[in-house]
Order: sequence, then C-alpha cells, then structure tokens
Amino acid sequence: MMEPLFLRKIRTSGVVKERWLGVKLTGSEYEAIVEASPNMIWRAGLDANCNYFNETWLKFTGKPLEEEVGAGWLEGVHPEDMDACMNTYLSSFRKQEPFEMEYRLKRHDGLWRWINDRGVPVYDANHTFLGYIGSCVDVTERVEGRKLIALAHYDKLTGVYNRNYLEVLIDYECQRSRREHSTAVYILIDVDHFKYFNDQYGHDFGDKVLFCVASTITKKLRDSDYLGRYGGDEFLILLPQTSLADAALIAERILAEISLQNLENSNEPISLSMGIAEQNPKSGPKNALKNADEAMFRAKKNGGNQFAFG
Repeated sequence: MMEPLFLRKIRTSGVVKERWLGVKLTGSEYEAIVEASPNMIWRAGLDANCNYFNETWLKFTGKPLEEEVGAGWLEGVHPEDMDACMNTYLSSFRKQEPFEMEYRLKRHDGLWRWINDRGVPVYDANHTFLGYIGSCVDVTERVEGRKLIALAHYDKLTGVYNRNYLEVLIDYECQRSRREHSTAVYILIDVDHFKYFNDQYGHDFGDKVLFCVASTITKKLRDSDYLGRYGGDEFLILLPQTSLADAALIAERILAEISLQNLENSNEPISLSMGIAEQNPKSGPKNALKNADEAMFRAKKNGGNQFAFG
C-alpha cells in the first residue's frame, strides 16, 4: 500500500516516528505556542495601537498587560530612541511594509536593554489588512559588541579611523606591498591656523572644523584608500598601489574642495598643508611617514594651503 502524501516518516536509529502534515492548530494551541515563545511578541490593530503582548514581553518589562496596550509600551522606550522608533513604526504601518528596528527598552530591573524588533503586516484570507504582529529579541550584547569594535577602530569625533587602527592598516598594506612589489603613498595633513580657530571661536568650533575636514577628505577618496586621524589636527591618508602623480591629483581635489567650506558663516577659510611621500616595497612605512611629515612642515612654512613632496 502506498504511503499517504500527508504522512511523513522520520527514521532515527531504526525507530519510526510519524508526523501528520496539514493538520491545523487550534486557537488554544497557537496561543500556547505564542505565550511560551522565548521572543517577545506583540500585535497591533488597524489603529496602529498595540492590543496584545505575550507573557515573555510582560515578564521583561515587569508591567501588566493593561499598562502596555495602546501606546503604553512607549513609556518603556528610551527617550533618545523614541522618535526614530515611532517614525519607523508609523511609516511602515502606512505603507503596510515589514520593518526591523533597534531601540532601548527598559527592563523590569530598570536597566536599558537593546531590542531588535521585527514587525510584519497581517492579512485575512481576502488579503484585507488587519494590522501588525511583531517579534522582539534582546540584542544588547550584540549592539555593545559593535560599539566596542567602533571604539577600537574609529575616532569618536570625526568618524574616520583612529591612529591605533590606522597603524594596523599601515602594517597590512606594507606587507601587501612587499608581496606584490607595489608602492603605497602617504599624505600627512595638518589644518592651517587650527589654534586660531580654537582661540577665536572656542573648542566646539574647532571640533566642527576637524569634522568638516574629515568628511570633505572622505568624499574625495577612492574605496581602496584609508583616512585616519593621526593626532590632534593631523590626518593621514594611505593610498595603496598609487603613484605620486595620482596622489598629487587627489591632494589637489581635496584642497579645492576644502576651500569651499564655510562653517557657521564665520567667513574664516579652512585650508590644509600636506606632505606626500612614497613607500617602496623594500622600505617600511617609517621612512615614508618621516618624509611626509617633513614635506608637510615645508608646505606649512611656505604659507599653507598647498602640498609638498617628501
């Protein structure tokens, strides 16, 4: 006799187990699954207000269902995340599109925990929109792990690589240069008259100058190039597999673009002094960086807003 299509036989260690397919779960069975889920489950109606939270959610927040339904759950969202959270939710709701977002939610013990929230629109058999259902998980460790990586790699003020990670990249490119017998070019950059900006307008303005310089340079680099804050108001560009002539073109584009920047209508022009030096496959980065530094000093001594070769 042929085995019915709706019967699946799973053989494990010689034991036959049978599982029926196509059997619909009852409402109480669905409810039991949702309530026992390790994920925090919520549901919203046509008015975008939440009308259900499972037991896992309520245990997390430590609040009764009556306090969470409607817009009550928003009281547990971190104030800094509120606008982004609601914008994502309401925009997706209007479009009836799935969404995914992360925000901080207060746990029952008062601690803020990062939550990954995924919501999907729900329809009936006639494809009539009924609202949303969502599932949330605590991803605090993952988010904090990303932040630790960012702190290890990036300068907090400017968003470019910090010096520690820049030195890792320099070592990597140095090894590659030796393997492939290729050259790399360093451009060391100093912001002209930076002390004047700080003294005249304050350190907050000086920070804005540094951020402006970093973002302007980034826009003029190729995907293969690296930019890092080398210290204070100095930046370093690493150009792998690049000639001095091509490096000069990049420097010219940066100087032209930075001259167009005007912060807060201060009418104070921003300019840069640059030193360009090449690292050949046989030498390490130390000599090239020294040459770039000396060239940058000459450019600054000659009035700034220019580059020199080392």
